[in-house]
Amino acid sequence: MRIHFKTKYQQDVRLFEDGWTMGVYGVLIVVAILMPFILDEYLLGELISILIWSIAGMGLMILAGHTGQASLGHAAFLACGAYMEYWLQSQGVPFLISLPLSGLFAGIVGAIIAIPAIRMSGIYLAIATLAMGVIAEDIIILLHDYTGGVEGVFVNPIFLFGLEIERYSTPDLFYWLCLAVTVLVTLGYANLLRSSTGRAFVAIRDSEISARAMGINVSLYKTISFGISCFITGIAGGLLAHFLGFFNYEAFLILISIQLLLMIVIGGMGSIHGAFFGAFVVGFVPQIITIISEQFTSQAVPGLNTGIFAGLLIAIMLFEPQGIYGMWVKTRVWFELFPLARKDMFKRHRSYLKTERMK
Repeated sequence: MRIHFKTKYQQDVRLFEDGWTMGVYGVLIVVAILMPFILDEYLLGELISILIWSIAGMGLMILAGHTGQASLGHAAFLACGAYMEYWLQSQGVPFLISLPLSGLFAGIVGAIIAIPAIRMSGIYLAIATLAMGVIAEDIIILLHDYTGGVEGVFVNPIFLFGLEIERYSTPDLFYWLCLAVTVLVTLGYANLLRSSTGRAFVAIRDSEISARAMGINVSLYKTISFGISCFITGIAGGLLAHFLGFFNYEAFLILISIQLLLMIVIGGMGSIHGAFFGAFVVGFVPQIITIISEQFTSQAVPGLNTGIFAGLLIAIMLFEPQGIYGMWVKTRVWFELFPLARKDMFKRHRSYLKTERMK
């Protein structure tokens, strides 16, 4: 059992709890770097997909998990990043500049949309973002000269430090590139949560009334949260464009937004780890379902993946609202406290102030 005896405020906001935690993450990064030498091209492609969806999940996690603002239209910001990356690459802009600019474009669009959207909350905000996602599909088709419309577009390979990086011809290089971007986004996200801005996000999530009472400009920080969330999602969209190679508006349908939300709920709302756990579920569960179903039938079963995901979501909501990460934390603490752990140790006792009910 590890005991953290904190004597300074800085110890409470440090990036890693202790040296052991830092070592574990270091080992995980080393293992991740070695994956191209262990996996074949197919599994490596699936792992690349998981990294990209993890970045997109972290983007939505900032907004929904740490600021408490529901969004059902984040596929639109994936599209913003993807199409801007395509356009910049077609203009000959270097990748190290085009990818951040793609994220910045999505972030600016998100911040602009947030100005009227933050006037709503709860189900009304979710419906507004859902409508935005539907409108984005029509905009992509209407801007045919820039987006390729229904026909779609082909994205140029990445040229970086004299190397051509492409998903199929050089999957190992493309994987390492996505891994590097994922690590940078994760470190940036973790440091954001340690800052006053990140703490303001969490305060707004927990209680807008209490946040206002503490002097937090709720409207400003909601807009900042939208912008940062869409910026990260745009980065994922830029990588997704290169991962797909060819895409059209159908790659960013409203179902992608719902999948993103399901991903962070299943993984664990309010934690960076939840984005990764959810991405693994979204990435590997369909493959496992396909492999198992092929053992019993030679025909594809329509709606099987959707049905299993729906059942998985219902089960998690009923038995573990904190998602897979919540299950992992409880299991870890149980082993650390054994034999002192008790069944009701994690039981939540809800008690609200009157102002809390007025959110």
